[in-house]
Amino acid sequence: MQKLKKMKILNYLAGLAFIILIAACGNKKNTNQDSGFSASSNRTPETESLLSNLKKIASKGIMFGHQDDPLYGVTWEGDSDRSDVKSVVGDYPAVMGFDIGRIELGSKKSLDNVDFNIIRQEIINQFNRGGIITISWHMYNTLTGGDSWDIETKGVVTSILPNGENHNKFLTWLKQGADFFNSLVTEDGTKIPVLFRPWHEHTGSWFWWGKDNCTIEEYKELWLLTYNYFEEQGVDNLLYTYSPDSHGPGEIYLERYPGDEYVDLLGLDIYHRGDEEGIEIYQNTLDTILSFLTEEGEKRNKPIAVTETGLEAIPIANWWTELLLPTLEKYPVTYVLVWRNARERPNHYYAPYPGQKSADDFVKFFNSPKTLFVKDLPNLYK
Repeated sequence: MQKLKKMKILNYLAGLAFIILIAACGNKKNTNQDSGFSASSNRTPETESLLSNLKKIASKGIMFGHQDDPLYGVTWEGDSDRSDVKSVVGDYPAVMGFDIGRIELGSKKSLDNVDFNIIRQEIINQFNRGGIITISWHMYNTLTGGDSWDIETKGVVTSILPNGENHNKFLTWLKQGADFFNSLVTEDGTKIPVLFRPWHEHTGSWFWWGKDNCTIEEYKELWLLTYNYFEEQGVDNLLYTYSPDSHGPGEIYLERYPGDEYVDLLGLDIYHRGDEEGIEIYQNTLDTILSFLTEEGEKRNKPIAVTETGLEAIPIANWWTELLLPTLEKYPVTYVLVWRNARERPNHYYAPYPGQKSADDFVKFFNSPKTLFVKDLPNLYK
């Protein structure tokens, strides 16, 4: 533990130096590409500062993220200040992911059965720690009333675009999301920046907005409709994350890309499946696509991230330091987020808890100078 503490102190001092560097650069208010500010942005200063700092943070390390981290974990739910990650390493993730599925229905609780008031408060708590928030939206099916995975009936996207039979209904659903984003405000009135991942994993076809369920142009129109509607509603605290599934780099990744002016971060959802048998496939695929994203990120002046990943139940003891980190550290990855630790589904967890097989290796992962948890972060909002 002494070694761990010394490492964290060194990271803290490096963070102070990073803050000074950012402050010095922040005085250069111009419109050149390196400034990190969008020429036509209407976003809050904190949101623009986060974007600018995301483009620099990879030089310090890779931020670790976990979905629904403070809401519940393996065998527990709703305990104050609890987190499976924190229970193992003594610190919260630098990035916390949340999902607002079912908010469109006017529901009190999310699709993971968590009260939206609790989700809002945990988002505020994470911001107050200096951490980052990312939000996905598994929106229900406006055409059938089913969930995001209801793909039996085709034409859902067609029906919600302008002139579609469910267009007005869809706008009322978007309004629910806009109201939630606009409600993310601290006690001192600061609006909390969010990395928003709309219509994710669209290169697969398991969601009603997926590849086989709408055309390329319809998907792009859906993205722009969402983007423009939120701007009209005064949602000025979002950074948009493009987050396809791992079907490949190049044309597959970019064929539904809505345009640089509508995307702030290039992401990737990729899971390790098949345990030992899937190691080579996972590492090779991750390596190939991150190489591609690095080139695209540099070309487009956008940070890159692994927006979802993980190995369910983590049966490989050294998965963190021998499989995940060696690939990530070769690239300027802003953050890596593993999926949730479900309390209602045994063995459906992606971060370790005390006593779990990979917990000791996760401590080594935490102690690496290449990884960042919330206490390691400089102020990313100034």
